[in-house]
Amino acid sequence: MISNFFNTLHLRYRASGVSAVFSPRKPRHPLLRLAFGLLGLALLAVLLVFGVVIGAVMLTAGLAMRLLRRPEQPDAGRRRHGALDGEFRIIDKPLLR
Repeated sequence: MISNFFNTLHLRYRASGVSAVFSPRKPRHPLLRLAFGLLGLALLAVLLVFGVVIGAVMLTAGLAMRLLRRPEQPDAGRRRHGALDGEFRIIDKPLLR
């Protein structure tokens, strides 16, 4: 039932001519095909180089920020990381009844 509905819908879409707008055709001339193929490869190479350059700039900026940051002043009363300081009381466990 539902498969027949979608099959009919797909056939109507294909027959309407709208599908031709969204599905590009390859050119028939061999030199034009070659030109479009090379254009696609060039676009892919530009995007790849652009991504690598942006990544390298981000890494360099992160390293520069880390190196140029002022070091923290050591404190005489500085506590260890992960240590808790406080007052504690031991409370008896309640008896289960």
